[in-house]
Amino acid sequence: MKQELLKQIPKVDRVLAWDQMTALAASHPRTELLAAVRQVLDRLRGAVRHNSSVDLSREHLSLLVSAELACRCRPSLREVVNGTGVVIHTNLGRSPLAFEAEEAIRRVSCGYSNLEYDLSSGVRGKRHDHVEGLICELAGAEAALVVNNNAAAVILALSTLALGREVIVSRGELVEIGGSFRIPEVMQQSGAHLVEVGATNCTHVRDYFNAHNDATALLLKVHTSNFAVVGFTAEVSVEELSVLGKKIGVPVMADAGSGCLIDLAPYGIPGEPTVGCYLDAGVDVVTFSGDKLLGGPQAGIIAGKRELLEPMKRHPLMRAFRMDKLSLAALEATLRLYRDERHAICEIPTLRMLTATPVELSRRADRLVRLLRRRLPKTVTLLKHKGESSAGGGSLPLLCLPTTLLEVRISGLSAQQIEQRLRGASQPVIGRIQRERFLLDVRTILEHDMPALEASLGEVAA
Repeated sequence: MKQELLKQIPKVDRVLAWDQMTALAASHPRTELLAAVRQVLDRLRGAVRHNSSVDLSREHLSLLVSAELACRCRPSLREVVNGTGVVIHTNLGRSPLAFEAEEAIRRVSCGYSNLEYDLSSGVRGKRHDHVEGLICELAGAEAALVVNNNAAAVILALSTLALGREVIVSRGELVEIGGSFRIPEVMQQSGAHLVEVGATNCTHVRDYFNAHNDATALLLKVHTSNFAVVGFTAEVSVEELSVLGKKIGVPVMADAGSGCLIDLAPYGIPGEPTVGCYLDAGVDVVTFSGDKLLGGPQAGIIAGKRELLEPMKRHPLMRAFRMDKLSLAALEATLRLYRDERHAICEIPTLRMLTATPVELSRRADRLVRLLRRRLPKTVTLLKHKGESSAGGGSLPLLCLPTTLLEVRISGLSAQQIEQRLRGASQPVIGRIQRERFLLDVRTILEHDMPALEASLGEVAA
């Protein structure tokens, strides 16, 4: 029986001669069409060998080839709807950009720009000059520098200031971020020698003082962005470390992690020091990310004393770590929004999502339910629940933000099946499963996501 079915599967050249394939060939390269036909036929043979039932009609095979072509032509990097409630979702691209940043990318991407050209003097310029003044203005720094991410910023700073010398850091701050990327390994790659002091839960000023010697290049403070130590703890503040650094004549560097430029405490998000707070406390060099709490593109930003940053700008690693023009344009546009705090909160998606109130989110959920109920089949049911969102991105690990969740029920499908099919939709929708319920958090569903969410739910329901 298997042999008979295998013989009935048409050959590649025969399929290519069908009228349906001629129509597909008009809109797809022949190489892609040929690969799609071969893939479909191979799958059919595999199904027959595994005793699966197969439909070998011309109409069905043509549909399979068309679907395979669509899959092959679909880009790998795609837009998704984030319904997880994790605002700075590392796996989903971290912070979405403000409209102004999107426009800035468009302007500089389609032609030439003055990326490294000084328009006033007509000579070669430096790309970080486009944002240095803004960073200094917003953070209160003497100088600033940008690279392609915060890990690069830390490596560049350590390589410049502590190559072959010792850097003292608290044992409780030797963090590991996503992808098993650890501070000790970063320091090793920079050429600096790590000196651990204190215990996991308690570190005192005397621990730094007793560890310093003539080989000490830096005192390092690392923000424990993605975890918190509670209970019997003791931590040296940046103010205390700065005082000690001046006393023993050693610069103090802080890896601030997420990099917040405005105080979020008035918006119900306490406990996250701003970059300006570090500098006001006497820290000499601060490094932080551009695509986390700052809400911009992927970037590593270094701010601090001019005499310490100038050598970094001339370091050989700068060329390897430099930002591209698109990210630089987006960062400049994002930073400009911070000149007006209220404008930044309203226009930067990450800040807007983090500061959304429970009342706003409940109303948004009601509006979304009304919209979807009018347009989706009766097999789809939407139920409101109270829940919690999180900041994500290694930021504010203890923060729980009250939110509104939408439970999605589709007749005949389990929560796991709904999750899987929405993830595989034409525009993927990513949610979460809790207590056998598939949930979407309205906090992280952007306004322009609404049509895509409707289409994907309708596609799965159909």
